[in-house]
Amino acid sequence: MNNIEDSSTLIYKVNTEESGMTLRDILYKKMKLSGRLTRKAKRNKKIFVNDNNISLDSRLREGDVVKVIMEDEKNKFEPQNIPIDVVYEDVDLLIINKQPYIVVHPTKSHPDNTIANGIANLLLNRKETFKIRFINRLDRDTSGLLMIAKNPFAQQILSKQMQNNIVEKSYIAVVRGVIEKDFGTIDEKIGLSGDEPMIRKVIESGQRSITHYEVIERFKNATLVRLKLETGRTHQIRVHMKHIGHPLVGDKLYGDTDSNNLISRQALHAESLKFLQPRTQKEIFVRAEIPVDIKQLLQKLRGE
Repeated sequence: MNNIEDSSTLIYKVNTEESGMTLRDILYKKMKLSGRLTRKAKRNKKIFVNDNNISLDSRLREGDVVKVIMEDEKNKFEPQNIPIDVVYEDVDLLIINKQPYIVVHPTKSHPDNTIANGIANLLLNRKETFKIRFINRLDRDTSGLLMIAKNPFAQQILSKQMQNNIVEKSYIAVVRGVIEKDFGTIDEKIGLSGDEPMIRKVIESGQRSITHYEVIERFKNATLVRLKLETGRTHQIRVHMKHIGHPLVGDKLYGDTDSNNLISRQALHAESLKFLQPRTQKEIFVRAEIPVDIKQLLQKLRGE
């Protein structure tokens, strides 16, 4: 993809080797558009070659300029004055460092005061209008990096990268007990417990889930670890660490009920993301600073 104009416009210039390819093949094979996105743009007459609408079966020549305009969709979230910490942004995506104690998007139990409402307010102040499309999710009390696509093309490409395990997601956590091995992998299936709709557990009928961990620092009765996920199951880190006997400090849902004097949430932070920029395919690495409450927790543990 080249000649970037704005978030809603995709532009591609046909080179010598691509001369003779159909417009359809350029859209699918070179520009990587999905069938759904292509059909919608075609239906709305938003696909142009040299500023003209032509058949998808037309053959293109070197130097032809293909342009696809993705129509803006209205944002459905009510703007609310909630702090949003932007750590990376480009024409296709926004990445923020989410604070703890706030849900990502409205639900029945949390209809407002969410990250989505805060981003809507950010866009209102900027006079921007793109639809908010979350690529990943974080639990209410987990802090760290959230990816938001600015257009359906970026959503399509980044979601596929997530599915194909191209996006590298790294977390840090503080867990109960001292982990003896410096490195380890937990490959255990995760599913619903059956008793509580919120709680997951390792269960044979669950979905395969893989978590890699690395010990960063050991304390008297706790361990600081970095975790990388191959899969993205709900509560995966929390369930896997409990399963091996090391629940997250502050994670009352999964067994740590005696940590009010240390931290008032699970000590889990989405620290970094590595992925390919949707248009340029350039590798992007983004890191979010460890929040104050986890820093304070580490100071307490070092002082024990």
